[in-house]
Order: sequence, then C-alpha cells, then structure tokens
Amino acid sequence: MTFNSPRAHVDHVSRVLRTAEVAPTLPVPSAILDSWRRSIRNHQLDPGSLQGPRILEARQIHEHRERVEDFLRLAGDEMSRLHGHVRDADYCVMLTDTSGCTIDYRIDSSIRGEYRRAGMDLGTCWSESEEGTTGVCAVLINRQPITVHKQDHFRAAFIGITCSAAPVFSPTGDILAVLDVSAVRSPDDRRSQHLIRHMVMQSAAEIENAYFMYSTQDLWVLRAHGMPGFVDSQPEYLFAWDADGVIRALNPAARRLLIQRHGRLPEHIQQAFAPARLPGASDEGVHYLSALGLHVRLKAPRRAISVGARQSAAPESPAVQALRMAVRVKDRGLPVLIHGETGAGKEHFARQLHGASKRQDKPFVAVNCAAIPESLIESELFGYSAGAFTGASSKGMRGLLQQANGGTLFLDEIGDMPLSLQTRLLRALSEGEVAPLGASRPEAIDIQVICATHRDLSTLVENGSFREDLYFRLSGARFDVPPLRERADKLALINKLLDDEGQRSGVRLGLSEAALEVLLTYNWPGNMRQLQHVLRYACAVCDGPAIAVEDLPAPLGGIAPTRGQEVVSGSPERQALIDALVRNRWKPVLAARDLGISRATLYRKVNHHGINMPGKGSYS
Repeated sequence: MTFNSPRAHVDHVSRVLRTAEVAPTLPVPSAILDSWRRSIRNHQLDPGSLQGPRILEARQIHEHRERVEDFLRLAGDEMSRLHGHVRDADYCVMLTDTSGCTIDYRIDSSIRGEYRRAGMDLGTCWSESEEGTTGVCAVLINRQPITVHKQDHFRAAFIGITCSAAPVFSPTGDILAVLDVSAVRSPDDRRSQHLIRHMVMQSAAEIENAYFMYSTQDLWVLRAHGMPGFVDSQPEYLFAWDADGVIRALNPAARRLLIQRHGRLPEHIQQAFAPARLPGASDEGVHYLSALGLHVRLKAPRRAISVGARQSAAPESPAVQALRMAVRVKDRGLPVLIHGETGAGKEHFARQLHGASKRQDKPFVAVNCAAIPESLIESELFGYSAGAFTGASSKGMRGLLQQANGGTLFLDEIGDMPLSLQTRLLRALSEGEVAPLGASRPEAIDIQVICATHRDLSTLVENGSFREDLYFRLSGARFDVPPLRERADKLALINKLLDDEGQRSGVRLGLSEAALEVLLTYNWPGNMRQLQHVLRYACAVCDGPAIAVEDLPAPLGGIAPTRGQEVVSGSPERQALIDALVRNRWKPVLAARDLGISRATLYRKVNHHGINMPGKGSYS
C-alpha cells in the first residue's frame, strides 16, 4: 500500500504509533518505529512536512571533505564500482560523514537534476534531528545496515525514496562514514531492495578493508579467510598489532570473532589466537590455522619495528614518549605519579592511561586536592556514615575512594594535601581498605592510583611538608608532561583542538599563516588549557573562513611573529611556498606535490626563504 499524499502519510504514522504497544505485528521494522517516536517526542518534527533536507554551503562542504581527505580517496574507487552496478536502475551512491553530511556521491548526469530536487546532492544533511527517519541517520544511531523504504521515512518529503545504507567502520571500531544507495522510484515491496542492501554492505566492507590496510602500514597485519584463494583479494578478517604484540586494529568481522571466542577483546595477539601458532616474520605465503579453520597471511610493517629502526626513526615528542611508556606499565599494579606545569594536560594524560587499561569500563574519579577546603577534604575522600557529625547527611556519604572502587582514582595536585590526610591516605592504599568517618568497620577497595603535581615532591619531603613513605608509595612510576612551549608537536595539537572545536560547533575554521605563526611562537604560560581557551575564543569571534591574528585574544592578538621573516610579506615565491604549506597543514610531501616539485626542492626553497617549519626549525 502506498501513501502518496502528506495527509495519508501523517495518518499512517499516527495509526502505527497508536497501535504499536498492542499490535503483534507492525508494517515497519522496530528500528524505524523507534526513530519515528524520537522524531516526534525528541525532535518535534512534522511527518507531513514536504521541505527538503538542509544543504551546506560550498565552504562548509569543502571543510567536511578536507577532514577525511585520505579516506575519500580510498573510498572513491569502490563507490564508482558500486555505481557501475546500479546506475542502469537509476540509483545514486552517496557517502556521508558521521554528522550525516553527504561528502561524496555518484550519479548519472541524466538524472542529476531530478535527484537534486528530491534532496540527494553533495552537502545534503541527513541527521535524525532535522530530517527524521532516513537510511543515513538510522545507520549512525543503530550501527547496523538498514533499508528505509518509501513510507518508512518519517517526513512526507521522502516517502517516494528508497534508501539502503551500511556503516563503514574504522580500524578501532568507530563509525567512519555511511554508504548509501538511493532511488526516487522503486517497487512498493521493501523486499525488492534486498539485493541492493547486500551490495551496499559488501562495498562498505571493501572500503573498510582498504582503509584498514592504509591505516596500519606501520603495524603487523594478519589477513584471514576460510578459503585460501580469498586471503589476499577479499580477506574476511583483519588483525593488526604493534611490536609489543598489542592489538591496535581489527575489522568488524575480526572483532566479532574474538568476542565470540573469548567473551571480550584480548589485549595481545597471542592471547587472541592461542593455542594456534601464528606465522613468524620469516614465514612467507599462506598458512592454515587448523584450530580456527582459517587460512592466513602475515604482512610485516612498512618500516621495520626493531630496536635499531626505532632509534633511527624521527624522535617522538616527549609527551608521546611518556604516554607510550606509561601504557606499558598501566596494568602492573604500580601507582603512577605525573609531574608537569599547571595546565600542561596532566589530567588528560591520566584519562588516556585509564582508557588504555583493563579498568577502562570502571569509574575514573578525579580529585583536585588543592581545590577542596581543608575542612572538607577528609569527608570528601573517605566519606562518612549517617550521623557521624553535626550537619552530616542522614544517609551518610560515599567517599571518592569508594566511588573509584574497581577503577582509577586521580589525585591532582597531591602536593597540596594536608599532612594529616596523607597519613590516612597511606593507610588506605597500603591496606586496601577505607574507613568512613563514624563507621564501625572499614570497607575493602581496589583502585589504581594516579597522582599529579606541579611541585617537586622530593623537596616537599625534605622540608617536612610531605610524608616520605607516602612519596615512595605513590611514585611507583613517574612520568613528566612537558610544557606546551617545549613541545615539538604544537602544530598537531592546534589542528586537533581546532577539529574538536569544529565538531562541537559544527563549523571547522582554518588558520591564516600569520595567526598560525603567532600560535607557534607564543610562550604559552597557561599551557594546553590556555591554548584551548584561545582557540575557542578565536572560533567564536571569527567571521571568515580562517582565523586571523585580530581574532586572537589579548595578548596574542597584538603580537607579531618572532621567528624568521614576516609571513605576510616577501617574494611571490616565498608566499606561494607558505600558502602551499598552510593549505596542506605543513606536511612537506603534500605541499611539494601541490606545487609540482620534489620534496628536496621544497626543503631547499624553504631554507632559502627563511621559512621555519613547525617543530623542525629551518633546513640547511
């Protein structure tokens, strides 16, 4: 049955929702019914609306595409191949990002105008909050392939369209994109789209595998399939791990296989395949793992991961080195002490460490010992029982140590903890139990302790303001987070924070070369916290597509670049070099390709014109 008029569609939606609680069978799948309910209750949308989808401006489309440039290049061939199979039936192929924005599509030129009028075009937005039930938003919400066929759509504007869509997952299990095949004319029966849906799922898997192999070039990769002839051309399972055997990436099929075998995702590759023996680095060809019934081939990293290779590789930033070492000791039962200036990112470091540990699904409780008044910190940390003191809650209160039980307790600015509480904390950590104020018996706790301070605890120990035994109890493993002014990866941090702010606000801004030079050369006394606030302010006041120097808050907005020559003046060749470097995020290989010159020539010209590459200085 079709519902060609908006009024008939509104009646259909209302009737189905009214009878959903009592009807044994319904004309729409449960995922679509749930989306209808959200469209009304959460988003207050009108099912009779004939308004087409929102379309981004050209600048916004460019920004969305720029964020996933490498992914688009890898997905393009498979999109074209898929379109070649469905174009004769007048289907279009769309690829959207995780916000539901169409970032690429394939359509026959003869029907492009008709489909654009129906809402299918580059830059169209398919979020549930704006358009109600669509194939794209259903995949983003449910993380499953789906066909949203004609009147399955919530809004009347789309009831003539059929959409079959599937998620494209990243190597870490997050959704990267949604692949969608749509048509404005099709049979009424949803089953007519079964083959199309299968083709979309197959193409999504091909894109996933291509991006997996691209993203894991520096890791060990195992391709696997039940049939030996498909191991190289169409592997069903993909596993990737680093030099320590820690699993870093899995495709969806491999993820499902490991959870089915172990009930969870193992951390190490040997755990994942035990008791089967994996092929070694010197083993070539396809091997059969009888314990799993899989044929496999091992691919070595693009660059050797031996100790010698690590020593000769480009040095990592101290912050990355510290985090890498911290991850290696994360589950050894060692308390961790993080030292760094205020605002340098100590809590972020601790949260990353917690997220990489076996306790990642348990609580992460952060306490700033300097922010809680001394009169309250004892009850905050250890809790109290009902009626423990005048004014106490009649129900008592669980302390922060109890709240962190099973997980991680992060004690920030531990150097400011009063001496009297240091004794209680030492006892609680040593005995693995906490006694709330007024309680008759202690309670057992199991916590990973991470402490942070900007002060020199050894000096505090010497002058008697910090207990020596607690200092040694807390500093099982010490890591230093360098200040922002000393970090060689400032450009990467700036880009990451800009991306985060763009996702938060929905608008991704660029940076003028003058503004970038200011950000890279500023001393940053407030460290990462100050940088984050500066970029958030600049994004809020910027009226153009790129942040300019005048958009930066004081004192940054009034300072001039201090390194090298002025970036907004000089020879045309110098300006062309800077434009290409800024356009390509200061990546020399991409900038050289953009200019049509070799990388060596680019370096020579960069040095000649006195251009300082972020984190590298000038080239000589």
